[in-house]
Amino acid sequence: MLKRATALFFITASIATWVGCNTTTNRYLYAAIPGADQLVAYREDPNSGVLTVLAGSPITAGPAVQSIVIHPSKKFLYVANSGEGDISLFTISSTGGLTEKTPRTAAGTVPTVLALDAAGGFLYAANAGSDSISVFSVDPDLGTLSPVGPPYTIGIVPLNMKLSPSGTVLYVTGAGSPGYIEAFTLTSGIPTLVTGSPFQTGTNPHGLAIDPSGTHLYTANTSDNSISAFSINSDGSLTQLSGSPIGESFFSPLGMLVDNSGKYLYVANEGSTNLSGYAIGSDGGLTLLTNSPFTTASEPSFIATDPTGKYLFVGNQAGPAIQSFLLDGSTGTLTSVASYSVGNTPASIAVTP
Repeated sequence: MLKRATALFFITASIATWVGCNTTTNRYLYAAIPGADQLVAYREDPNSGVLTVLAGSPITAGPAVQSIVIHPSKKFLYVANSGEGDISLFTISSTGGLTEKTPRTAAGTVPTVLALDAAGGFLYAANAGSDSISVFSVDPDLGTLSPVGPPYTIGIVPLNMKLSPSGTVLYVTGAGSPGYIEAFTLTSGIPTLVTGSPFQTGTNPHGLAIDPSGTHLYTANTSDNSISAFSINSDGSLTQLSGSPIGESFFSPLGMLVDNSGKYLYVANEGSTNLSGYAIGSDGGLTLLTNSPFTTASEPSFIATDPTGKYLFVGNQAGPAIQSFLLDGSTGTLTSVASYSVGNTPASIAVTP
């Protein structure tokens, strides 16, 4: 069963700063821990995928922190506080330390998912409590957020949200049976519904992934144990591939990720305690890897990658833990590197670009 953070109480905003140890790399991993209203922070060894906790971690964050994203400049980190209806801005030091800049920026009701365009110019927040998307412009020097109009009502309960690699189209999955995908073209950050939207997919599509070329989109349909595959048309609209959805032999597919090469799709199956891996064909079709699935800690819920694509990181709801995997680019095989206890269920992972 999908577990959701329920900590919705308010805490006094605090400003915290901490400094990491000496390092030979400036790559850092951050995870949101909603039940504890905290962020945990690690240094990633780019040669091994091993994580080392930073001094001062965990750090106090907003109520029921959910999604986190990092600005491409590596200077700013944004956090959606679902229990407070706002977004926190943290500056990132050269040693991975975080300092929160207050006041926090108001969003819609229960913001749960953030998306930031590749240029770092616009931040989007999906608000599960008000069925809306908040749009903010980002100050490139200060990282501060300015609303671009009022929240945009979308008419569905948003589950996930991704930008196309070009940053010109925003895709939002919505709860239901069937579930839906809404597509919006973006002009100066302002969303406009794509013709033909919404597009039908499987039941409760919590997982959402787009390949690096921006030609195919996938959803993990948690409640009917399936994966839907779509081609992305030039106008941003979607066409479901022949044979889609694909029925999985695993339970509760929740998170998904296309690797940086665009060759493989990985799905976190919360109910089966594993990751399933698929080879992606030239037409976007999926073929289960012969050595799939790959065992994880209990109840994997989401997947992230480092900028090299060599290592994957999985958030596991039971344990709870963050697990790192080595990805063999020639076969798609995943090999567990290590597992790290985080004390409370993680909800999101972001790695510095």
